[in-house]
Amino acid sequence: MKTLLAFAGVMLMTIGCAPVPPPDGGDDVPTHANPAFTCDASKAQSLIGRPASAELAAEAQRLSGAGTVRWLEPGQVVTMEFREDRLNIEVDDQRKVISIRCG
Repeated sequence: MKTLLAFAGVMLMTIGCAPVPPPDGGDDVPTHANPAFTCDASKAQSLIGRPASAELAAEAQRLSGAGTVRWLEPGQVVTMEFREDRLNIEVDDQRKVISIRCG
């Protein structure tokens, strides 16, 4: 019984640490790097200044060749590990894209 309670406690803590979903409320990106993709953010810079949306994320991912996309919101705490397959899209308080970079 103690083992079951400990497992339930760990599961609740894990759920509380889930990543912040993208602006449209859809699913966030996978958490493991995919070596089949390499990100080139220079190809998606034309999207800066546009409103955040699932369509913008898909277009940025397609243009950059990234395997995953991560939204970065003002004041959000994020991990600092570099992932060559991940595209980071940073938005401001008005939900406009202000930066697109790999990592």
